[in-house]
Amino acid sequence: MTELSPWSSTRSSSPNLADILERVLDKGMVIAGDITINLLDIELLTIKLRLLVVSVDKAREMGIDWWEHDPSLSSRASRDLAVENGRLLQRIAELEASDREAVTR
Repeated sequence: MTELSPWSSTRSSSPNLADILERVLDKGMVIAGDITINLLDIELLTIKLRLLVVSVDKAREMGIDWWEHDPSLSSRASRDLAVENGRLLQRIAELEASDREAVTR
């Protein structure tokens, strides 16, 4: 009789958590829900929830890459933001200088 390791599963057909997680991240999962708050048949608030659970690779395949442009999540985005801020500050300085020249004339 063979001994089973304490780490092996006796039921090989049932998926474990890692298998389920791998499948969800590979295929994707959408959770959607709406919350509506009414008072005397007057709609006060509607919240529409949409949750997409996928891997980064799958999200890129779908054209979703917002995290790459969010300054709080991407160092590249914060560098881009710093460059843009520098350009805006330079433009403001140029406008203020031209405004001072116009006033002195």
